[in-house]
Amino acid sequence: MLKIRSLTCGYGEKVVLHEINLTLQPGKILAVIGPNGAGKSTLIKAISGVIPVTGGSIEWAGSDMLKLNPDERARLVSVVAQARNLPPAFTAWEVVSLGRTPYLNWLGQLSKGDDEIISQAMKETGTFDLANRMTGELSGGEQQRLFLARALSQQTPLLLLDEPTSHLDLQYQVQLIHLLRNLIHGSDKAALIVMHDLNLAARVSDQVALLVDGRVAAHGTPNEVMTEEILGSAYHVELGIIQNPETGESFILPRINA
Repeated sequence: MLKIRSLTCGYGEKVVLHEINLTLQPGKILAVIGPNGAGKSTLIKAISGVIPVTGGSIEWAGSDMLKLNPDERARLVSVVAQARNLPPAFTAWEVVSLGRTPYLNWLGQLSKGDDEIISQAMKETGTFDLANRMTGELSGGEQQRLFLARALSQQTPLLLLDEPTSHLDLQYQVQLIHLLRNLIHGSDKAALIVMHDLNLAARVSDQVALLVDGRVAAHGTPNEVMTEEILGSAYHVELGIIQNPETGESFILPRINA
């Protein structure tokens, strides 16, 4: 279980997150939503150790994540970050193979088992046919799927994704939702996903955390958090929520007045 208690952090003297309290059970997906500047990406950076934490604690399965060295952390958490840069001289296969770095032997060589894991991650993300292509030749959506494949090849119990559906067309957005559900549900893994698309967030998640001004404004199931009142207050817009009579799923639409 991921336990975040009274987490406070930021950049230099600027505090971005204030007293964050969240829990995430294995086998579950938590979507983090909120307006721009709410601290969503900062939360991922804090959990993954990119920025220092000035207060509070972050634990996974009782282990203090703030005390882990880089290799230990890399075996525990994998990240698909929002800012992504691929060296154009790398092949797609080489990019995904970087996910196996925490497990390499002292010679730094990939084993046959590593190759099988890389192949499986690329097949699951629809990138196996790109294996020998240079990354500079790939579209934004294809590169996005490579980053996800790299994270999957790392085989960590905790997966952090910052806007994973950006650059993806509708087909691959749906595939990503199915992939994450199949990967996480019923397993000992958990995923925390930052998303701007509220409807996709509702579809993929078991729990939703709404951040506003660096604080948790609401935390619960999608139906509990994604109400007209709560979202309207957070985003400062009028919203309408329509339910599918067959599935009971809710769809969130902004009201745009003429």
